Amino acid sequence: MKIASYNINGIKARLPAVTDWLTEAQPDVVIFQEIKSVDENFPREHFEDMGYNVETHGQKSFNGVAILSKRPLEDVTRGLPGAEGTGRDGEDDEQARYIEATVLGDRNAVRICGLYLPNGNPVGDEKFAYKLRWMERLEKRAKELLALEQPFLMAGDYNVIPQGIDALHPENWRDDALFQPESRGAFWRLQNLGLTEAFRARNQAAEQFTFWDFQRGAWQRNDGIRIDHFLLSPQCADLLEDCQIDKEVRGRDKPSDHVPIWVELAA
Repeated sequence: MKIASYNINGIKARLPAVTDWLTEAQPDVVIFQEIKSVDENFPREHFEDMGYNVETHGQKSFNGVAILSKRPLEDVTRGLPGAEGTGRDGEDDEQARYIEATVLGDRNAVRICGLYLPNGNPVGDEKFAYKLRWMERLEKRAKELLALEQPFLMAGDYNVIPQGIDALHPENWRDDALFQPESRGAFWRLQNLGLTEAFRARNQAAEQFTFWDFQRGAWQRNDGIRIDHFLLSPQCADLLEDCQIDKEVRGRDKPSDHVPIWVELAA
């Protein structure tokens, strides 16, 4: 089962590019971030015509996540649990950043947790505090899922640069929320629960990036960072066969500033 994650930076602007990539890459499941669309305006029929079941958690002009799957989707939930003053499903969390569904494979059912973690800038502002609270909620959810001892993964745009090797010029990110010790520490705490970071489990090389800013010729200079990640439960990590980044997509017509990353599971 091929499962991809892709921050598309707006479905309206990126529909042709996304369609071309889907046609070429043929993932069984894809998790989108930053769809920037309310649910009713998402081009559901377009993707259904391509053979995908579609579930969205949208928001006007900002954020928004979706899961597309050629396989059946079950038990879909929207919103990260634990928002202050909200119920179990976080329905009153104004920012649409999280969606879960179970995908039925040939041999295993895998719980897919699609996320778009807050950016957190500027540091010292409420936005950074919200980012850290959100990561605490994500850790709590991971603990709940781990207790079930079933395959699951948490994938998407984490807005975290885990190590210096994950940026061409880490010194340029020293004051950014993506590279703060608190952000990185929260990411490593997730892994220390027993989750496997899929890409680094398969590839330890430098200059492996998933994001290049639109400004200052970042793509042309390969001035990128790696902020899109797959974290796998132990049962899911046992199924891992490969994890790759589709870097070449960034050089195509009207690209997102992110590129797809995907895993292949023996599921």
